[in-house]
Amino acid sequence: MATATATATATATAAATVTDELQQRRIQVVRDHMRLEIEQDWDGVLATFGHPHYDINDGQAVFDGEDAVRRYFAASRLPFPDQGNEVIAMAADDDMVLVEFWLTGTHLGPLRRGERTIPPTGRRFRVRMMASFEFKPGSDRIVCERPYIDTGAIDRALGLG
Repeated sequence: MATATATATATATAAATVTDELQQRRIQVVRDHMRLEIEQDWDGVLATFGHPHYDINDGQAVFDGEDAVRRYFAASRLPFPDQGNEVIAMAADDDMVLVEFWLTGTHLGPLRRGERTIPPTGRRFRVRMMASFEFKPGSDRIVCERPYIDTGAIDRALGLG
């Protein structure tokens, strides 16, 4: 009986260690992903995905597949070519990594807001955001990045609204 209990405990401990190792790999993948976005190394960013997929504001805009995601990268960097992020906090649980961060940038290109196009103002913004990164069970490849963006906060920071 003691041997069976010891074996079960050792097996559970080994499983927890693998899970901890996987969570640490996932956190590192997200750190790399966010750094590569700043560097605009789009091939590197895409390599962090099992399948490239962005779901902005829980379905407000969805970019699925490499071509759509590359179009998203181009469109989002046009108004803010120096867009960056500064991680505030990161946590992993099950198949998800959550990140709170500062989104930063300078309005140097045309900014689309509905039917309006706002010419560059040269103003900088820094707004607090969060994103979830979902992973396929047992994998360290991202299957969905779900950023939550408050465009109104960006507009207010730029003096637009």
